[in-house]
Amino acid sequence: MVKGKQSAVTIDGSQGEGGGQVLRTSLALALIYGKPLTLRRVRAKRKRPGLLRQHLTALRAAAEIAGADVDGATLGSPEIAIRPKAIRHGDYRFAIGSAGSTMLVLQTVLWPLLSAPGRSRLRLEGGTHAAMAPPFEFIDGVLAPLLRRMGAAIDVRLRRHGFYPAGGGIVEIEVEGGHSWRPLELRERGELRERRAVALVANLSRDVGVRELGVVEERLGWSGADLELREVDSPGPGNALLLHVGGDGCSEMCSAFGAIGTRAEAVGRSAVEEMRAYLAAGVPVGRHLADQLLIPMTLAGGSTIRTLRPTLHTTTNAEVIGAFIDAPPVIERHEGGTATITTP
Repeated sequence: MVKGKQSAVTIDGSQGEGGGQVLRTSLALALIYGKPLTLRRVRAKRKRPGLLRQHLTALRAAAEIAGADVDGATLGSPEIAIRPKAIRHGDYRFAIGSAGSTMLVLQTVLWPLLSAPGRSRLRLEGGTHAAMAPPFEFIDGVLAPLLRRMGAAIDVRLRRHGFYPAGGGIVEIEVEGGHSWRPLELRERGELRERRAVALVANLSRDVGVRELGVVEERLGWSGADLELREVDSPGPGNALLLHVGGDGCSEMCSAFGAIGTRAEAVGRSAVEEMRAYLAAGVPVGRHLADQLLIPMTLAGGSTIRTLRPTLHTTTNAEVIGAFIDAPPVIERHEGGTATITTP
């Protein structure tokens, strides 16, 4: 494991993207390196700053698995402090109480649990498919396979879909921590041999999914064999379009989510345009995957990936990592909108 700095850490939550990413990364690294953390101006750049339900759940989850003392664990809190102790494996249930993303809560506790010896089972309840967060299928089909390649033992299962605003989704995760991280090398994409478009529809007309898939067929030229309409069980109405491609050692998923007042065709175009950008770039790692790989790449060291031009989430993530260790990820931008990210 990469050694961390010795002192306590204070983070300005308004830096970079100024949202929940700063909180999640800070909490995860504070637990991994056993550092007291103070986070000020939490989510200062958001319309509703401070802790929302999913952020509060992430904070409480981090405190529980590390036996930590916490200040500021209330809704709307603009400042928090956490003093972690040893990471404790076990059976945990964390319920957000809203449609807040379970996948983002997972990102807070996953890296510490994978870094410490032992087995844990997690049950996360809340949103599984919502805008501004990776859907369950991204974690299962894109991120988790690469983590296993890096030495992680992780299994994820979707028990029930949860869409905004009703939530009610259930995800179960099993992890075995303490395995050595292996460096990741993803410089070339290789041939993409698989592609799939799935329209998820819950408590809505099937026509919504049909229209979204029609956009995929028209704009990407994918055939009927590549398209799937799937009606799913969920406490409330919801819709998501998932576009997945895979090949030699890498894969990508682009997603878009239905919302009141948004036409199905607009949802389809959003996912298609993101997929077009990935396909045109010729890189193996998509923008959002690059962001989520920074912590395990840091823990493994000696890793290199090629990706699209980094998002503000990614550059912020690298900055936060730099507050905990002396050699954070290095981002080198190239002409044509691509970049290489390395960890020493």
